[in-house]
Amino acid sequence: MSRPQDSTAARWHGAAQLVGLVRAEPGITRATAAQRLGISSGGATDLVARLRAHELLDEVPAPSKGRGRPTTVLQPHARGPLVIAADLRPKDWSLALADIGGQPKFVTPTPLDSPDPAQLVAEVASAIRDAYDREPGRVRAVSVSVAGTVSDDRLVQFTPRGWSDVDLSPLTAALPRHLDIPLLIGNDATLAGLAEARTGAAHGAGTALHLMIGVGLGGALVVDGVPAMGAHGAAGEYGHIPFGDPSQVCPCGAQGCWDLTIDGRALARHIGEKAPVDPIAYARGIAGGNNLSDNRIRGAFDAVATSIGRGIAGLVNLHDPDVVTLGGLAPTLRGAASDSFDAAYRQGLMAFRKNAAPPVLDGLHGDDGPLHGAVAIGLDHVTSEQSLAEWARQ
Repeated sequence: MSRPQDSTAARWHGAAQLVGLVRAEPGITRATAAQRLGISSGGATDLVARLRAHELLDEVPAPSKGRGRPTTVLQPHARGPLVIAADLRPKDWSLALADIGGQPKFVTPTPLDSPDPAQLVAEVASAIRDAYDREPGRVRAVSVSVAGTVSDDRLVQFTPRGWSDVDLSPLTAALPRHLDIPLLIGNDATLAGLAEARTGAAHGAGTALHLMIGVGLGGALVVDGVPAMGAHGAAGEYGHIPFGDPSQVCPCGAQGCWDLTIDGRALARHIGEKAPVDPIAYARGIAGGNNLSDNRIRGAFDAVATSIGRGIAGLVNLHDPDVVTLGGLAPTLRGAASDSFDAAYRQGLMAFRKNAAPPVLDGLHGDDGPLHGAVAIGLDHVTSEQSLAEWARQ
């Protein structure tokens, strides 16, 4: 026998499907939504009226396109549920609010100045509480992207800052307890991959592989719009596959990590310079300079692009994706030595893949990909049958 909450959620199944269509197809009409859901016009009218009464969806006139009968489209209700999304990066952090439509409204990035991770957590927690107070009762989830390795609600490694084992659970400690607002935490590359699969360069692909280079490399395998997160949310640490020199020790504690061969640290090593304090800025500066004809610099980019291409080929052999997307520094590093990348990618593929190799595309969301992904996982929670039923009750 099903539990009461299960039967309640089941009654919201059709509503969740309609909300999902509004998320996936902005500007969809009621008639088109009825066709997609396989329900009658009258059923769609009743469903929209019900969601409007619960301040979840609204129906408004579409932008005018000249003569003809006015059209109405479905959109998120102006007083509907919200998600707070945060993005913690090596040098700053930002916050955004998003409704069911999924388009984040950004808050100006804030520099990450404190050397104390506890102070950063307190600062971001205060901003989350302020955002909640501006829209009391509407926030139903808080999702956080972190440029580091996460396991459950802990940041276990944040290489750019040298931090480890940081408890992120206090980020929502100041929010009202009775609402039981969940804290959803993910790695930035994983969430960027989700964003590319849902609304970016991999949209429509059944299986997509996303790789993002910053200080090291992370990524995600996304199947039917769902990223493989692992048992504790720490999947996708592709940079720690031993594709590199086994004599080199990685900050993660392992030896021979791919990480050490594909970013600004690797460029500096090949050029013969000391390890940069900011590997991201260093790589961008070198790539954007006018010295790519210098043999040492040319050779450094060739070596890095070769390592990226060979590693991606190995992952394609492993995962069999429809498409590979790149984020962070990866498009820049590939572009600086595209011939070397292409040769290494093709050479690393199994023979049967060479004539139909998955395309490797630059991501569409750029540096905002992780925040878009954080919004997406927050809305996945908010728009579930159970969450919609709870919103209606409250």
